[in-house]
Amino acid sequence: MNTIDMPASRSAEALERLAQRRMRRKMGWYVHALVYIAVNICLAALAATTGRNWAVFPALGWGLGLLIHAAVVFLAMPGGSLQAHLLERERETLRREGGGS
Repeated sequence: MNTIDMPASRSAEALERLAQRRMRRKMGWYVHALVYIAVNICLAALAATTGRNWAVFPALGWGLGLLIHAAVVFLAMPGGSLQAHLLERERETLRREGGGS
């Protein structure tokens, strides 16, 4: 159900649920990033003791996953800056064409 279709008393509840969901997703990314840093520091230290630089490979692979996670959370997530910007552009286009209220 869209917040536009809800009565005013429920729209505040819907906004709160949406805000909570976005906050949980962003916190999930921050936790993911902290674990990435901690584990890769440990792997780098372990690799330094063996005299080889093998720790770069898990760091690069996991870093790609972290980057994709960030793109989903901060760009593609509903309400993310990119999606919000594109949605607002479409609304403005429709208003100019006379199709919106």
